[in-house]
Amino acid sequence: MHHHGYAWVGEKKTFDRESVRRPPGQAPAATSEQEVNDRYREAVAAFPTTDLPPIQTVHWLMKPPSLIRGTWEEPKEAGEWLGLQLAEFAARFASEPDREATRMVLLEKSAVERLTWGGDVSLGHYLRGTVFHSVALVACSPNRAAPELPCPARQAPA
Repeated sequence: MHHHGYAWVGEKKTFDRESVRRPPGQAPAATSEQEVNDRYREAVAAFPTTDLPPIQTVHWLMKPPSLIRGTWEEPKEAGEWLGLQLAEFAARFASEPDREATRMVLLEKSAVERLTWGGDVSLGHYLRGTVFHSVALVACSPNRAAPELPCPARQAPA
């Protein structure tokens, strides 16, 4: 097993577009309302390529390998990357308690523990203004939540 890291920073209103943060699923029935059909078409077009964090952390594995920010065999190395991501943005966190160094150390330690047993980690913080920061570590090959999902970095190019 290894772990992939993902990061995203952007406007909160973009992050709130849930239809492009979910895999398309089954096509709606022919009798579905136009709005449902429109959301489905948007998800089909956008989900596979958008860098927006998916609703379910494991669905990062359905995204292109170009969105992977790092890959690590050891949970400790992946946790260190997470800690660096938090430290890089900490001064901009909207919540003062989120900026505390002790809290970030505990988040990193907790992430390593979770990765050790095969779990995923997903964190998000509001930054000053209307910006949101998301960072995730996803276990790969296999993932406990979706063992059928192949590693995006090991798939043949399309």
